[in-house]
Amino acid sequence: MPIARTFGGSAARAGVVLAIAAAVAACATPPPKVDEVIPFSVNRPGGKLPRGWQSWVITRTKAPTTYDLVVDPLTQRVVVHAIADRAATGLKQRLDIAPDERPLISWNWRVVRLIKGADNTDRYAEDAPVRLMLFFDGDTGKLPAREQIKMETARVLSGQPVPYATLMYIWENRQTVGKVIPNAHTTRVRMVVAGSGTDRLGQWKHFERNYVEDFHKAFNEAPGRLIGVGILTDTDNTGESVEAFYGDIELRRAAR
Repeated sequence: MPIARTFGGSAARAGVVLAIAAAVAACATPPPKVDEVIPFSVNRPGGKLPRGWQSWVITRTKAPTTYDLVVDPLTQRVVVHAIADRAATGLKQRLDIAPDERPLISWNWRVVRLIKGADNTDRYAEDAPVRLMLFFDGDTGKLPAREQIKMETARVLSGQPVPYATLMYIWENRQTVGKVIPNAHTTRVRMVVAGSGTDRLGQWKHFERNYVEDFHKAFNEAPGRLIGVGILTDTDNTGESVEAFYGDIELRRAAR
């Protein structure tokens, strides 16, 4: 399936928005490269849109999350600073990568504080201070009719096709690291808890996951081509405010 047909936007209702539109991946203009995640650190501070990345509006009914390129005082590196106040918009970059060639993903987050009322197992409190999302191609024709209808509805409402599957890494308030949380609205989105609780709040924390293995665990199938990456800080369901920082994201080969 061509890349242009695998990126998407949102559904109209608030709950479905983050789910099917993890479908987020709609890209109007492709960045210079689609075979690597362009680092935030190569940018100059003061801008709002990292090189190669695009704004992602889930739906116009959502207030925008603010993203700025800043020099982090702890590392002296350029990072993305996110502030959400009852908001839910993100950033995204197009990719075209065979997962088996680079199955490892590493990244850095600095979460300033938790969202007190957030609970990603509750469809009405599904917010997170940080999210890293991976979007995958696949054969939508093999999905159950109900899922195909949801995806087609999202495509019509947003004007953009949706990815076959979305794997989302999140920082959760209380769930254990590694736990897979199903989405309440669609089987095509799965959340994996990467960080949890108050461990090292306010400090940079490094993460590394084998996303191919996580995809197998979450969807019980092998992933198709990796067609996009996104970040999202959202508080639209809880109505709270939160800030967080995103460092560089890197895809790597597995060690032999």
